[in-house]
Amino acid sequence: MNKGTRKLLLTLLVISFAASIVTIVMTGKGAAKSKQASDSPAASPTPPASADVATNATASTAPATATPASASAAVIPPNAPTSTVSPAVTTTKLKARPSGAAISTAASVGSLDPANDRFAIDFSTAGAGISKIVFSEFWVNASDRTAAIRNASAIASGANTIPPLPDVSNRYFLAPVGTLASFTVPILAAHSIQVDGQSTSLFGAVWSQQSPGSFETLLVDDAGTPVLKVRRVFALQTKQGDGYDITLSQTVENLSSATHTISIVQYGPGDLTQVANEMMDIRRLQFGYLMSERRDPAQTSVITHDSMLERAAVVKNVTAAKFDVWPSPEQKEQDQHLSWFGTTNRYFSLAVHAPMVPNATGVPSKSLALSVESIRASLGDPSPTDTTGAPTLFIELHSPVRTVAVGETADFSMGVFAGPLDHVILSTVPPYSALEMSGLIVYSMGGCCSWCTFAWLANLMVIFLDFLHNYVVFDWALAIIALVLVVRLILHPISKKSQVQMQRLTRGMAEMKPEIDALKARYGDDPKRMQQEQMRLYKEKGVNPVGCLGGFLPTFLQMPIWMALYAVLYLAFELRQQPAFFGVFQLFGGWNFLGDLSAQDRFITLPTPINLYFFSLASINLVPLLMGGVFYIQQKYMAPPPSTQQTPEQEQQQKMMRIMTVVMFPVMLYAAPSGLTLYIMTSTLVGIWESKRVRRYIEMTKDQPVVVKKSKTRDAIGKLYEKALERAQSKRDTNKKFKDRG
Repeated sequence: MNKGTRKLLLTLLVISFAASIVTIVMTGKGAAKSKQASDSPAASPTPPASADVATNATASTAPATATPASASAAVIPPNAPTSTVSPAVTTTKLKARPSGAAISTAASVGSLDPANDRFAIDFSTAGAGISKIVFSEFWVNASDRTAAIRNASAIASGANTIPPLPDVSNRYFLAPVGTLASFTVPILAAHSIQVDGQSTSLFGAVWSQQSPGSFETLLVDDAGTPVLKVRRVFALQTKQGDGYDITLSQTVENLSSATHTISIVQYGPGDLTQVANEMMDIRRLQFGYLMSERRDPAQTSVITHDSMLERAAVVKNVTAAKFDVWPSPEQKEQDQHLSWFGTTNRYFSLAVHAPMVPNATGVPSKSLALSVESIRASLGDPSPTDTTGAPTLFIELHSPVRTVAVGETADFSMGVFAGPLDHVILSTVPPYSALEMSGLIVYSMGGCCSWCTFAWLANLMVIFLDFLHNYVVFDWALAIIALVLVVRLILHPISKKSQVQMQRLTRGMAEMKPEIDALKARYGDDPKRMQQEQMRLYKEKGVNPVGCLGGFLPTFLQMPIWMALYAVLYLAFELRQQPAFFGVFQLFGGWNFLGDLSAQDRFITLPTPINLYFFSLASINLVPLLMGGVFYIQQKYMAPPPSTQQTPEQEQQQKMMRIMTVVMFPVMLYAAPSGLTLYIMTSTLVGIWESKRVRRYIEMTKDQPVVVKKSKTRDAIGKLYEKALERAQSKRDTNKKFKDRG
């Protein structure tokens, strides 16, 4: 194998490695090969109006795997609470029954009027939980959002013609994703209550509705005498502020003449629906917790940075019979207290948090420990919208054991956040700001890509993009272009210097070729002397072979920005369904082109998607194709100057690099967010202009003598290089001695 062939193979190897890294970042590990659920849980099963479930069940020691008990009744056995107690007074199991008339349907609360409410909530009588949360401001598709904006603008301006609102089914909503043993489990549904060591199911037609969002059930003994009253009240907290909060007031009142120990198990935030054709599962479970009172006596600091779990990891643990999610053995040992817990998908979250009730000193408590002591996970049936057959993840919230005296009421209340992962809301609106619930937002692709998406850089980028959008250009696409200009301006000194070094090195190496060939002919049998003479020649000619690495420096410096920007454009809610250039393309009959910077540009939408290996081809995207053409033009400007003589091997390498760059990157970025491809294409165009000016500068100064400036860094690298050559030669000499002896 000749030297030219080795260089060509090395070049292809480097390009392939870079392509692999970029592909991992852009597509994630284990790209889904099948179509997944849409951005809206529209395909989720509709919960029944009521469910006849047996009121009594025996506690189990593992997450439930419910099975029908009969044709008319079924049992969903509750999990045993983490803290168990011995029977105190009651020796027989209590039964749950409605405190009033049983109902088949439950009234809704809230509205779809953005001026009044953030969402509307539909309830289920099964476990007195939530069957659906429909948002008043958010839509499934960008086109529906645009239509809603036009409708609101026309009404505000008093226009004669009012564009119609999209159908209510097109609004984004949260709903149960899967089923547990064929039962649809409502969000935050009551599971069971343990009284004096005896468990009674609360999941079923055992609730009566007192008012919209208010439910009650009675626990009675064998004689029908009420022992306990359980009340669940859902109240919206979105009228007074900009939050997306629900207060779940959950109380247990002791109606008997004896003291009882009780604990409650309820379903918590579980799986949220994925976006259609997502390349990776980025759903997560995240926590905010308080340190022990020994380490934080005031209990004011909520820790969030080290308490994130990938959904896939939790599913794996449950499959291995590891059901505990909170607390871990380390958290138990350190006596940490839960402040909030939530699940997230790409843009939304469902989380429970401390109710912020004032403590004995009058300061709102940030602890959720009185309502949630432990969290366990279980696996349900595969979601109908997931053709991979993956199980649905269910979360169970276990309260601590509480003692309720005669006539007293135990409070298990909590706040519920159901809304977007909006950094402004979560970091500024109470109680989210006080609870550090902005920790729900993580700009990281997760999995093997978590380290290479530079979450810290992504956070800074979101802040800067938000500044550019709100105060400078007022458009997200223009903000991305402005970001390009800022980044290129900062990197210009480095880029200019590296390009000058690269092109001068190429020209210098070509000019020195006859002298290097003469050195090879003279010292070919003495590698050490050959290297010394070659380094001496480089110094005389003012050529720095280490400087060739500088030509790649601007690209390497921008790679973290590209990766972080990918995470931002993919995950930042602020960019969800935001059109480019003030939505100018959407004025042409609702054209989808660049209608959502967080998605593909959709120049032409295909009537039927074509399933490929890495993604589903649903549209012809123009920006990646244009980017390939821009890369081709860039290669011409990045090629060595015409005056430089190239060897056939060098010409072949240049040709292969041009082909690989022009073809490889557009293919890898074809399904990437259009905002990212817009950034890369704009950056490349600016780079072409920059390279043109650098080349002009080189041509103007080519006859000037090269002034070799002393550089400590360069000298240090050169010394390390020489020492490496000496060590290699010494090793060769040693091996030769042993060979001669042998």
